[in-house]
Amino acid sequence: MGDEHGIEIDPQTVNNIEILKGPASLMYGSDAMAGVVIFHDAPTLAKNTVAGDVSSEYQTNNGLFDYSLHMAGNNNGYVWGVRYSDKMAHAYKNKYDGYVDNSQFRERAMSGLLGVNKSWGYSHLKLSYYHLTPSMIEDPGAVGNKDYSHGLPYQQIHHYKAVLDNSFYVGNGNIKALFAYQQNRRQEFEDEENPNKPGLDFMLHTINYDVHYAIQPAEGLSFATGVNGMYQRSLNKGDEFLIPSYALFDFGAFATSSYKTGDLNISGGLRFDTRHVRSFALEDRFGSISRTFNGVTGSLGATYAINEKMNVRLNLARGFRVPNLSELASNGEHEGTFRYEVGNTELKPEYSWQLDAGWDYTSTYVSAQLSLFANYIDNYIFAHKIAGKVVDNVPVYQFVQGNARLLGGEASVDIHPIERLHFQNAFSYVDAVQLNQTAEAKYLPMTPAPRWTSELKYDIIRDGETFNNTYVKIGMECDLRQNHFYALDNTETATPSYTLLNASMGTDIKCRGKKILSVYLTGDNLTNRAYQNNLSRLKYAGLNPVTGREGVFNMGRNFGIKVVAPINL
Repeated sequence: MGDEHGIEIDPQTVNNIEILKGPASLMYGSDAMAGVVIFHDAPTLAKNTVAGDVSSEYQTNNGLFDYSLHMAGNNNGYVWGVRYSDKMAHAYKNKYDGYVDNSQFRERAMSGLLGVNKSWGYSHLKLSYYHLTPSMIEDPGAVGNKDYSHGLPYQQIHHYKAVLDNSFYVGNGNIKALFAYQQNRRQEFEDEENPNKPGLDFMLHTINYDVHYAIQPAEGLSFATGVNGMYQRSLNKGDEFLIPSYALFDFGAFATSSYKTGDLNISGGLRFDTRHVRSFALEDRFGSISRTFNGVTGSLGATYAINEKMNVRLNLARGFRVPNLSELASNGEHEGTFRYEVGNTELKPEYSWQLDAGWDYTSTYVSAQLSLFANYIDNYIFAHKIAGKVVDNVPVYQFVQGNARLLGGEASVDIHPIERLHFQNAFSYVDAVQLNQTAEAKYLPMTPAPRWTSELKYDIIRDGETFNNTYVKIGMECDLRQNHFYALDNTETATPSYTLLNASMGTDIKCRGKKILSVYLTGDNLTNRAYQNNLSRLKYAGLNPVTGREGVFNMGRNFGIKVVAPINL
C-alpha cells in the first residue's frame, strides 16, 4: 500500500472497522507508530444455518456499477463462506474539468473461508484474490469520456492472500496464532506501440506471523505476551524501475498488561523490534543497501470513570518507525504522483513521544467526546521538492528528515432530544510543525485541513409491517482553508476551503414478517461544488490549458442507489 494507492481489500467483505489512535506499536510493530485501522470480517454464522446476500449498486457521476454475491454456512461447527464481487466505472466528472481523462477503473475480487469452531477454540483458513485495473491520470487538459475500458497509462494489480487464523483455549487464557502469505504484483503499461508489455513490473512476496498468549490470572488483571513480524522479498521483473529489489525481515516481542480496580483502569506495555533491510544493486541506478534497525517502545495509560456517565483518560506512548524502501532507495518516476522520487540511504528511524488525553460523556439526550494529543517526532520523514531539478519533465522530490511537533484533536457531540432524531457534529484539527525552521519550511507537508462534519438523521419507521428501519439523513462536510503548508521550493500550495452537502435515505422492505430487500439512496456533493482536497496529489498535475486552473478537481455531484437482497436457507 502506498500513499496514492487504495487498500487492496474487497470492501464488500468488511463488516466493521476498528480504529486504534496513537502509537499502537506494542501489538503491531514499527509501521503502526501513528495508529492502526483494522478491517473486520463478518462473524461466522450460528450453528446449522446457511445464509447470504446479493447486492448491486449504481452511481451516476462515473457510471459506477457493481454487484456482489455471498453465501456462508455453519454445519455443526464446520464453517465456510464464499464471495465474488465485481465493480467498474468510467471517467468521473466535475464542473471545471468535465470528464477527467483516464480516471476509470475495474475491480474484481474473490474470497473464501473454510474452518472449524469448537469448544477448544477455532481454526480458519481464509483465501482471497483481488484484481484492480486503474487507469492513471496524466494530462489535466485531456477530455475523458464514458468508456469503461482502460486507457494509457494504466496498471494491473493482482493480490493473492492466504491466512491461517487460529485461537486455542489453554487454561484461563488463550493462544492466538496467525500465519499468512501474500503475493502482490503491480504492473504498469504505458507504451502505445507495445500496450500489452509492462514497463514497471513489481512482485512482492510477504510472509506474516503473529503468536501471542493472553490470560486473566486474577479478577481485574489481564496479561498478554507474544511475538510477530514478517519477511518480504521484492522483485523487479520489468525494464523500468522505481525502487530496487530487496529482502526484509523483522521480528518483534511484546508484553502488555491491564488492571482494573473500582473506577480506575491502568494499562501499559513494552516492545522490542528489529528489522533488517537489504536491497540489491542494479547497474548504475541502484546501489546495494544493508541496514539493521532496532527500537524499544512502550505505553502507559489510565482511564477513570468519574461517574456512570463520564470518563477521562490519559496515555503516554513511545513510538518507532523504520524508513521504508521507497524512502531509502527510490530512483525513478512515480506514476500517478507527478513526481520523480529520490531516496535517502542515510535516513534514521523515526521516534516519537505522544501524550493523549480524552473525555467522554453519555446521557439520555447527549453524547460527547473530546480527544487531544501532542506528538513529538524525531527524524520525521517527508518528501521535499528540489528547486529547479526536473527529469523527463517531472519535478524531482527527495526524502529528507526533520524534527516535528504535532498538536491536535477531535471533538464530537451527538444530540438526540427524542429517540428517533440524532444531530451529530464533529470537528478535527492537526497543527504539524517542523521545529527550528524558516517560515517556508515550518509546516509539514500532507497535513489535513481542519474539518467540521454535521449530520441530521431521523428514523421515520421502526418495526413496520412493510417498511422497517426507514430513515432520512442530511449531512455537511466543511473543510477549512489550509494555510499551513510546506512552501519551501514550491513543494506545496495553500488549499481553499469548501463545503459539501450530502443526503441519503434507506429502508428495509418486508413481506410476511421477513426482510426481502434493503434499498439505499444517496446524493453526494449536491451543490456540485468544484474542490480539491489538501491531500490530493491531483492538485499538482500541472496547468489545465482549457480551464486555466492548476491540477485536477475532485468528483462533482453524484447520486447512487444500492439494493441488498438477503438469502436465508
